[in-house]
Amino acid sequence: MRRVRTLREQEGRAGLALISPTLVITLVVVVLPLLWAIMLAFQDVRLINIRQAGLFGRYTLENFSYVLAEPGFWSALVNTLVYTVAGTALSIVIGLVAALALRDRFRGRTLVRASILVPYVAPVVAVAFLWETMLNPQYGIVNTWLSQPIAFLSQAKGTFLGVEVPVALLTVIAFEAWRYFPFAFLFVLARLQALPAELDEAAVVDGATPTQRFRYVIMPQLWRIIALLSVLRFVFTFTKFDDVYLLTGGGAGTEVVSVRVYNFLTARDDIGASAAQAIVLAVVLVVFLVVYLRFFGGGERAEQG
Repeated sequence: MRRVRTLREQEGRAGLALISPTLVITLVVVVLPLLWAIMLAFQDVRLINIRQAGLFGRYTLENFSYVLAEPGFWSALVNTLVYTVAGTALSIVIGLVAALALRDRFRGRTLVRASILVPYVAPVVAVAFLWETMLNPQYGIVNTWLSQPIAFLSQAKGTFLGVEVPVALLTVIAFEAWRYFPFAFLFVLARLQALPAELDEAAVVDGATPTQRFRYVIMPQLWRIIALLSVLRFVFTFTKFDDVYLLTGGGAGTEVVSVRVYNFLTARDDIGASAAQAIVLAVVLVVFLVVYLRFFGGGERAEQG
């Protein structure tokens, strides 16, 4: 006798059928390439012997020891961290300022809000070429405003927070902040629009200054969305390749780990070392995500409880 399925079982089967295409795509596009990269990272694989690599190949840690001992790896990792932290912080700060400035109604607000999204939606090749042209020391428009031309994408050095860093690295950080602050702008503006107007009005009635209203009324409502933005932008920026490569090619003190992975793969044909560096990059990201979930995920569960 055929058993009649309960409503819960029918809903479960229907839900599984609906998400199965997504699961298959994720398996093929994400999981399998990840497992393949991990396998290659533990084998001595180059382009010439890639066909010999397989599940039952000779596994070793030589790729990791070679990558960690190779000159330039740790400087590239430091560049990656500086580029990621500074680019993430600046993009969120600029997005927050823009969201606060465009929060209230004024004539032409929709047009201004739409124009802010241009850096984010424009093709990266086009905007990178535009920045290269604008910053050119010979005919760039930026240097026409300066008393002395600056080669922004060269080996020149500059000072940032009292530390001497390559000017090119500062330039790609500025490019990162300019290109991706609209992402933070959208998140913060959506949260600001959802804030109860009564809170702000009560603060005004109580005589709070704009600074006090921002500190004690607005920021407590925004800190969780800013924390989410921080982790998202950190992950995206930490693995960023195209922006840096298009502007400097990884030269002039701007080599980040993702560019280094690409150079190992294309210039040296060393697939195993490239995969090992990618795994190191992934491990750093996992550590960051664990720290984030430890300090922010637990707070959300506590509030819900």
